[in-house]
Amino acid sequence: MGAGIVGCACARELAMAGLEVTVVDRGSAASATTAHGEGNVLVSDKGPGPELELAQLSRRLWPQVLAAVAERSEHAARAVEWEPKGGIVVSTTDAGARELTRFAGGQRTAGVRTEILDADALAQAEPYVTREHTAAVHYPEDGQVQPAAAAAALLTDALAAGAALCTGREVLGAVTTGGRITGVRTSTGLLEADWFVNAAGPWAGELAGRLGVTLDVRPRRGDVLVTTPVPPMVFHKVYDADYVGAVGSSAEDLQTSAVVESTRGGSVLIGSSRRRVGFDDRLRPEVLSAVAAKALRLFPALAGVPVMRAYGGFRPYVPDHLPVIGADPGLPGLWHVGGHEGAGIGLSVGSARLLRELMLGQPTAMDPTPFRVDRPAVRGGATAPVNEETV
Repeated sequence: MGAGIVGCACARELAMAGLEVTVVDRGSAASATTAHGEGNVLVSDKGPGPELELAQLSRRLWPQVLAAVAERSEHAARAVEWEPKGGIVVSTTDAGARELTRFAGGQRTAGVRTEILDADALAQAEPYVTREHTAAVHYPEDGQVQPAAAAAALLTDALAAGAALCTGREVLGAVTTGGRITGVRTSTGLLEADWFVNAAGPWAGELAGRLGVTLDVRPRRGDVLVTTPVPPMVFHKVYDADYVGAVGSSAEDLQTSAVVESTRGGSVLIGSSRRRVGFDDRLRPEVLSAVAAKALRLFPALAGVPVMRAYGGFRPYVPDHLPVIGADPGLPGLWHVGGHEGAGIGLSVGSARLLRELMLGQPTAMDPTPFRVDRPAVRGGATAPVNEETV
């Protein structure tokens, strides 16, 4: 249930394991949150802990998955635009430098490759970045994909393995038999199965409510500016040290930081913002202005570059900032995978691998316990409305 990149990754894992898989979405594949992301595959923004372990697993899996996709469809794999370009985090204050140095040190103990860059090394790596910096760290493992194309590649592989895709079909409620979910009512009729996977991204909490369970996943809005194509001027994913704090913040008000990267088409993507406004999808000039101002501090040379468009999307936010991967404790047959906030593109393949291992009772690539569905941050919200039929 959900044909974004996480749902597509799960469909691929399960179909290739021999299961009969149907992917259902009320819209079209990869048309919502996935289509409004930047395509980040990052380890640089996560401190030691379970999310970093999941990011490291996913980073190992991405090249393997794309190599397997290429065996069946070179075109699909090429369209993903996989680019292990590396990331550079830059601080512009003394306090930021101390925090960045401390943060990078902790990451090194967890196996993340980090390289401290002095002024000359930073200028060589990123000649257009500000010279008013106090510290810089290079993360060679960071990568990037074109998110919608990546989801399409995963879905293509799933379909080749026998999966079916049903778009324009909204899930309305659950049908249960003996306390177990055995079907879902949709806008075009009943779907029956042995297992159901909630991969609805920011709408996962709403979908869970329709199925009669509680899942505290909420939308968190983000906006991105896109410049006209320019000659090469950004060679890594470059962001300021404030980004990690914005990611980890639970504040409802606007959080912004500079995140700048180029695309193969020559445009520069400029983010980022985080704000909790429900599903209000209006672009706010004051938000775009704040994002642009921070980007100019990091790359002053962008001042004369025209912005040709802006877009925004919703990220699936969980109060404790950890994904949700596992079986629903109150409704047998229902599984959840989501809550990745802005990291869903990068974490999709690792999350799908964990889900498949859990569903089939296989040894897991890492400890899935921190992502369990029954933890307080996920089950601690208001009781979900029950919208089900019992037979």
